[in-house]
Amino acid sequence: MSVAMFYQLREKTLVDTLRMLVDKSLSAGWRVAVRGTQRNGLEALDAALWLGPEDSFLPHGLEGGTHDALQPVLLGTGTAPVNAPQCLMAVHAADVSADDVAAMERVCILFDGYDDVQLGHARSQWKALTAAGVKAQYWAEEDGRWQKKAEA
Repeated sequence: MSVAMFYQLREKTLVDTLRMLVDKSLSAGWRVAVRGTQRNGLEALDAALWLGPEDSFLPHGLEGGTHDALQPVLLGTGTAPVNAPQCLMAVHAADVSADDVAAMERVCILFDGYDDVQLGHARSQWKALTAAGVKAQYWAEEDGRWQKKAEA
């Protein structure tokens, strides 16, 4: 059954958390779509992911290339990713619907716990998804570790 996992970032950066979650998804054999709200924000994520540690190459592409369908990880703003993902990661307050969750093995919603706009958006997403019957989990960082704080 699909699940929407909410990650409230307070200690680790978006890039570090995204890298960790994408790596786990790729290890599970899943393709990943990273959905953002603005092209410039995704371009910054793209650049940061290429500059990761030398021992952990993260294959990915930015939507709009000639090989989008082949990308194991595709960053974009569209609601219909062309790389046939099993996992969707929403960043920068990108919208996620109950249909999105149903179509995936897992959906991860990453949000900055210190940004009022992102925090408010995550709360409204939680309410909308759980009201639609989606299984959801809320995770927060505590002392450098992820702790599950709520489940619905």
